[in-house]
Amino acid sequence: MPQTIIRLTVSDVRFPTSLEQHGSDAMHTDPDYSVAYVVIETDQGMQGYGLTFTVGRGTEIVVCAVEALSALVVGKSLEEIVSDFRGFYRLLTSDGQMRWIGPEKGVIQLATAAVLNAVWDLWARSEGKPLWKLLVDMDPRKLISCIDFRYITDALTEQEALDILVKAQTGKEQRVDQMLKEGYPAYTTSCAWLGYSDQLLKQLCTDALNDGWTKFKVKVGADLEDDIRRCSLIRQMIGPHNTLMIDANQRWDVGEAITWVTRLAEYKPLWIEEPTSPDDILGHAAISKALAPLGIGVATGEQCHNRVMFKQFLQASALQFVQIDSCRLGSVNENLAVLLMAHKFKVPVCPHAGGVGLCELVQHLILFDYISVSASLDNRMCEFVDHLHEHFRSPVVIQNAHYMPPKDPGYSCEMLEESVQTHQYPQGQVWKKLQGQ
Repeated sequence: MPQTIIRLTVSDVRFPTSLEQHGSDAMHTDPDYSVAYVVIETDQGMQGYGLTFTVGRGTEIVVCAVEALSALVVGKSLEEIVSDFRGFYRLLTSDGQMRWIGPEKGVIQLATAAVLNAVWDLWARSEGKPLWKLLVDMDPRKLISCIDFRYITDALTEQEALDILVKAQTGKEQRVDQMLKEGYPAYTTSCAWLGYSDQLLKQLCTDALNDGWTKFKVKVGADLEDDIRRCSLIRQMIGPHNTLMIDANQRWDVGEAITWVTRLAEYKPLWIEEPTSPDDILGHAAISKALAPLGIGVATGEQCHNRVMFKQFLQASALQFVQIDSCRLGSVNENLAVLLMAHKFKVPVCPHAGGVGLCELVQHLILFDYISVSASLDNRMCEFVDHLHEHFRSPVVIQNAHYMPPKDPGYSCEMLEESVQTHQYPQGQVWKKLQGQ
């Protein structure tokens, strides 16, 4: 029977991670990992769950934006939405008045992602499949119909995208079996947040090595001499053959980035992540060109607004690693466009994750990328951060530093009700206690 969405609710849920410096980097020194958490309900009693990740203050603004979009969702049937998902995506992103506060970027796009993540979760649940399997099993033409190709046909046409998906049908079942058995390779960012002491850093590195981790990312950018010391320490801890990445979180000007990373080149980082403004495509291109002789790539994308910016990054050879985010872009629909463009341009995708729920969500996208798009694991890995997974009904499963494919139906977005209630801001028990109430 058709299912009509009769209600959409959104909550401001925050975790006081700043107290222990979890998530701290050169630009975000005191993040409180948070989500705008969406629940949609149907007249048939089903629910879909979605979220957008934030870092504390400002979450209430995303909540307001979700509420503004809710009128475009409530009253629609799930069947109506998925039969023309491209049209529904445009309904949310191209509203004649609300698009002015975008378009397709910033708060309104974060809100769009939260809403659409809930719709995709509902669709996958209605089919009884985890989202990655819903995507993998979908007919290529049906999947293409979920993507808005407006503004990107000079880089990727619908026919080219369809050809990519059809070609990847060969060997698909073997790749599904491989992922179910081995999982998708991951790297860890949990060991070297900028605010961590050397003692904690050493302990976390030792524990990670013992658990089988071989790929490590270090936050840099606040102080060059401190970065040299910390990168030297990490390289000594992990040895010469394991992989090291560095992440400046947009801290530098272009020239400064080139000079700074050149000083860190002796520690053999695979990439420098977000070296400058996330909007500076030509700046990233200049950095990429300057660092190429050192064997250091540029990675970016976690704050890349939309598919159009990714198109230009790819066209300008401004990045060597594409970092999609499950909430920054317009949900699954827009991420599909970026995955397909990245494949055409032969640039590996290494998603951004961590935060609250980002690991849970993006694992579905990268599994789909390997199984149905790229068919390659060369220079590919998905970020993992070991925080706050206990608040989810279907938390990620990591085995031998690999993401194991989720088996529960949906997009792995559903949070435990107790966690939502106790961490709601500002009335939840956790926040009342911190505020001395």
